[in-house]
Amino acid sequence: MITIKKEPKISVGILSEKKINFDLYGEFKVDGLSQILSGRFSAELINDKIICRRGDELFEFQNEVTFEPVDPGIESFLIKDVIIGLQFHWERKEKQRFAGSLKIIKDSVKLTAINIISIENYLSSVISSEMNAKSSLQLLKAHAIVSRSWLLAQLENSKLHKKEKIRPKNEYLSDNELIRWFDKEDHKNFDVCADDHCQRYQGITKIISDVARQAIEQTKGVILTYDEKICDARYSKSCGGITESFENVWSPTHINYLTSVIDYKFEPENFDLNFNSEHNASKWIKGNIPSFCNVTDRKIITQVLIDYDQETKDFYRWKVEYEQEEIKELITSKTQIDFGDIVDLLPIERGDSSRIIKLKIKGTKREFTFGKELEIRRILSKTHLYSSAFIVEKDNIQNGIPQKFTIYGAGWGHGVGLCQIGAAFMASKGYQFDEILFHYFIGTRLKKIY
Repeated sequence: MITIKKEPKISVGILSEKKINFDLYGEFKVDGLSQILSGRFSAELINDKIICRRGDELFEFQNEVTFEPVDPGIESFLIKDVIIGLQFHWERKEKQRFAGSLKIIKDSVKLTAINIISIENYLSSVISSEMNAKSSLQLLKAHAIVSRSWLLAQLENSKLHKKEKIRPKNEYLSDNELIRWFDKEDHKNFDVCADDHCQRYQGITKIISDVARQAIEQTKGVILTYDEKICDARYSKSCGGITESFENVWSPTHINYLTSVIDYKFEPENFDLNFNSEHNASKWIKGNIPSFCNVTDRKIITQVLIDYDQETKDFYRWKVEYEQEEIKELITSKTQIDFGDIVDLLPIERGDSSRIIKLKIKGTKREFTFGKELEIRRILSKTHLYSSAFIVEKDNIQNGIPQKFTIYGAGWGHGVGLCQIGAAFMASKGYQFDEILFHYFIGTRLKKIY
């Protein structure tokens, strides 16, 4: 049952480093200090104490320190060298500015910077970081509700895990198989992280437009529910024409509102969607199927793909090529297993969107099966393949060893829940935010809880 009755504050992990450089804009207070602080600071862990330095001044703290704005409406702080896109192809460092309070804690041999902020202010940034803040109002309203629902569901789940002292299992390992999935973990020191692993959150660094503020204000406290519970709403960039079911990406638990959906007004003609057949999977992945996310209009695409995301040009259907030595070296470095020459990449199991759940790597020295989709995407790319909905073609086979592998793929991301580009297209065609949500999350309802 839903237990949240008022807008909560949340803690967001921003950065963990041995030294953190930050600027306080305006007036900030710290418990135990009589003076008001502002200006340029650095924080380091020295002799197991937090030492904050401003010029020649030193401030010493034991385990943590919180800088609270005197006037939260106008004060902010900036953190330097924040990593975004961790382990993705767009990884880089940025200066980021935040509203709310800055908390710095000891975390083993490092310090961790945490932003404490109200959930609605957090969401204003999320929808402006995940999407272009100048997107259509209906798209941003839909995304605000999805992001709010996901976050509140995670908070409820974390409480349950702590109460029952549960650590969810996310790996199965045997002599010839590793099945692993990467979900939002229960962070020990904060509620959520600031990167794509949780939700992309970049403070007030990104332009938070009037339409983004409207989207938050008009949906304040509104969530998706199913069976009187908060929906663990998920989203990805492009489903590739069909969304995926939750259990095929994360824990093997069926969730009624996170099942596969055709991303269009009707089912595609002349396609068999039983992807247990590799023939059907190949036809689907190589096909140019009408769907909401099969979009070439840059005006629509740029609503979802902001700045560095636009470095990805092809996402609905894409292709990656590897020479034998290249893929051999890549797989060895990612798995720490010597397969010898790579003979084949064999799909063992596919999900409802054709995404591969289990992939067998067959080499001249050994065979091994990996899953689920993100593990497969990591192994077959220096960063990540766009998705695990792919087929493999082998060329120039010499003595049974292919000298070239071509991977043809569909979609960008895990494909579960809301398809961001599909939702952007729907909004551009006049669909309202609730119609968009009910298309992707079957059987859900909207409810205002605060």
